Amino acid sequence: MVTIEICVGSACHLKGSYHVVNRLQEIVKVKSLENEVEIKAAFCLGRCTESVSVRVNDNKIHSVSPEQVDEFFEKEILSLLR
Repeated sequence: MVTIEICVGSACHLKGSYHVVNRLQEIVKVKSLENEVEIKAAFCLGRCTESVSVRVNDNKIHSVSPEQVDEFFEKEILSLLR
């Protein structure tokens, strides 16, 4: 199981965290990965000056803009599922 935590704190909210959450949910559903990918909301991950903060499996924190979600998923998440 891959766990994706998306910051929904005030700074990330203003940068589009809900768009990131919604797009990730869409991708997981379209690819039928509901049993392999868990999406959670989180509060401040400490990278407030960049794009939306996203942590994968309690590891590295990525900065993901709403426009980068598909690329992020392909590069970071699918590689963990293979």
